[in-house]
Amino acid sequence: NPNSIASRYMGFVTEVYVEEGSTVKKGELLYVIDSKEIDTAKAQVELSIAQAELNEQMYTNQYKNAQLNLERHQRLLAKDMVSKFDVENLELSVTNLKAMVDIAHKQRLQVQQKWQEVQNQYHYLHVKAPNDGVVVEKHIKVGEMALPGVSSLVLSDLSSLRVAVDISESHLSSLKLGDVVDVAIASIGYKTEGKIVSIVPSLNAQSHSFRVKIAFNPTQGIYPGMYAEVSFKGMQP
Repeated sequence: NPNSIASRYMGFVTEVYVEEGSTVKKGELLYVIDSKEIDTAKAQVELSIAQAELNEQMYTNQYKNAQLNLERHQRLLAKDMVSKFDVENLELSVTNLKAMVDIAHKQRLQVQQKWQEVQNQYHYLHVKAPNDGVVVEKHIKVGEMALPGVSSLVLSDLSSLRVAVDISESHLSSLKLGDVVDVAIASIGYKTEGKIVSIVPSLNAQSHSFRVKIAFNPTQGIYPGMYAEVSFKGMQP
């Protein structure tokens, strides 16, 4: 089954480690794109963090000073040296400043979380194979722009290879899904059994043929495009 590989982020390709026909393992590095876009986002977030930290520290200092001032006025009120109105205003100020400290703290945590999200994006600049396979198409080279969602490579999954066979309509009644068939790949001397997993009409209605796909357990050395012979058990020649 072909698997189209695309970048998640835009950037110039700096390294390509495969060619068409390359065999790759799951997790193997395929290509790398530059980090300029993410570098810019990271710098902006780091500036926001610095501003958030400064803001939180400013409100924290104001809150602490207001607390000290309130405590001093509460002592003076006990001696009837200040008015209760002044103390109540200070209490309101302390409450408001505590709320501002809490808000500033949450804002700092949010931008720090954003920084971690941006940091995680660097992982996606190194595009790796999602499965064992063979590169059947290559659409990028060093110096070109990789675009999000645009296919850069097409990888054929070696773990789910299928044998495709066209049969005539006259033989269709002899087959059904799940039938076990014999599969032989002469070029590597390999024989095994497979199972019919789909039977679909040909796109060419005039051909009166059907495409039969057969699943089997591939061994090492089997690649897309190899010639295979299939023997349908019970089908009359």
